[in-house]
Amino acid sequence: PGGAPPPWRRQLIGLAENLQPIGFVQIIDPAEEETRYWGDAPRGQRAIDVWIGEASVLGRGYGTAILRAALDVCFADPDVETVLVDPLVSNVRACRFYERLGFVFVERRRFDAHECCVYALSRERYDDDRRGDGGDAPPVADSKIVGAS
Repeated sequence: PGGAPPPWRRQLIGLAENLQPIGFVQIIDPAEEETRYWGDAPRGQRAIDVWIGEASVLGRGYGTAILRAALDVCFADPDVETVLVDPLVSNVRACRFYERLGFVFVERRRFDAHECCVYALSRERYDDDRRGDGGDAPPVADSKIVGAS
């Protein structure tokens, strides 16, 4: 406790425009992550977990802003080619959210006791979205993301 975070993990906090914490993001390198949650993952991937706090901030664009900022962090590394997410199958809202942002369904997979949908976003698709070729992206709220580790 209190030591440096492992090199394969980054944790970020999403802040609303009034600097109120509204979300948390964890970015991991699944090839290096010590629990082997993702199995034998190839190099060049990152996996993101996003948690948005209070129900009152849902549907206001914060999740989009936070995820886009996290994707910017991931793809700033030139070796990263793919970003993965794994929402619960039962979380239809999250699945649709990732699809709207360009993630492509890969497979259903059981992680521990949870049935999940695995989605992937390629660097090519990310770059297309950043150039404005990514289709109908939802509006983004004014928010910030800060590093926690």
